[in-house]
Amino acid sequence: MQKLCNIAEVSLINNTAPHQKQLDLLPFLLAALAMIGPFSIDTYLPAFPAMAKGLNASMLEVQQTLTAYLLPFAVAMLWQGALSDALGRRRVILWGLAVYVLASVFCATATRIEMLWLGRALQGASAGVGMVVGRAIIRDLYDGAEAQRLMAKVGIIFAIAPALAPILGGWIHAFFDWHAIFTFLALFGAALWLMTWRLLPETLNDENRQPLSFSNLWSGYKSIFGNPVFMRLAVALACVFNGMFIYVLSAPVFLMEHLHLSAQDFAWLFVPMVTGLMCGSIISGRIAGKRTPQQGIRLGFVFMAAAGAINVAINLNGTPGLPWAVLVLPVFTCGLGIVMPGLQLLALDLFPDRRGMASSCQGTVHTGINALVAGVVVPIFWGSTLALAAGMAIFLLLAVAIYVSGRLRS
Repeated sequence: MQKLCNIAEVSLINNTAPHQKQLDLLPFLLAALAMIGPFSIDTYLPAFPAMAKGLNASMLEVQQTLTAYLLPFAVAMLWQGALSDALGRRRVILWGLAVYVLASVFCATATRIEMLWLGRALQGASAGVGMVVGRAIIRDLYDGAEAQRLMAKVGIIFAIAPALAPILGGWIHAFFDWHAIFTFLALFGAALWLMTWRLLPETLNDENRQPLSFSNLWSGYKSIFGNPVFMRLAVALACVFNGMFIYVLSAPVFLMEHLHLSAQDFAWLFVPMVTGLMCGSIISGRIAGKRTPQQGIRLGFVFMAAAGAINVAINLNGTPGLPWAVLVLPVFTCGLGIVMPGLQLLALDLFPDRRGMASSCQGTVHTGINALVAGVVVPIFWGSTLALAAGMAIFLLLAVAIYVSGRLRS
């Protein structure tokens, strides 16, 4: 009952009184908006070899389309939350989705690798809006355990995307060609625009909006990026996520070269990983209110540490076959699903008056590190399955060290 009152109160203030349908569909809509990011990364991975051939480019040049996407993704995130703090959540999401649709159409018409780099940059500049503003919407409406439960519910639905995206991409590529994958992304973005326009209520009332001035923005960014607790949580989240992300970004090499699978076999990697992520999100929702976020984070780290150690051990004797090559990955991602809501909410709660901006800064740190990993680190680790397992363990150790060192200092 309390959550219905919260949503209704905010919506009535903004003259957008919600229907029951809006309330029921809110977690699904927020998850769908967050799905744009992984869909934009994972859907075209099975087509990498065909894209390299069709664009007369090397695999490394095609790999750099990920960096071309992630860098603008990180920079644009810095502003999307702040804009939503000033202009409202709904308006910023609608404009971002419109740009994303146009960028996807441009990618679908690319005839040179340089055109694809530009189109991917435009996609990246707009794709993060749903994830950033969606987190702020949750914190507009809920506090404490309720916020963690909704964040976990969104995470459960959102987790479907990384598994579904490469499978869809592989089959689209099998029946059409790689251009059709970006046509699909354009249609997906257009459908989300319509859903947002019809179903998403405005959750930020006029009294809580921040002025869009240079001095106010500078003060906000300075306070957030200058907060050592916030930066510790943001960097720890980025590092632990990259333990999984190096496998996602290396999927074409890991599956097609090391395991000798086809473009239609990406489910072997993504389904186990996403199953674990969904299980972790379920656990996070169940323990919300019963355990502190810090206790949940420690539990998730235990899952990931066990998975990381076993993964290295399995790969020490050479390239393992299926299912051993992916056996412990869902255990790792289960831990990730437990850890992520706690780290996100602890960071956002530091700035209750600037949740949109804090979400932007968190996303910028996260995605900026992802972009560096995609462009520089992943090609170093994708040479063997043992190197990938070691990369996962290294990122986990970095995350734990950053998180624990900050708590010891406090």
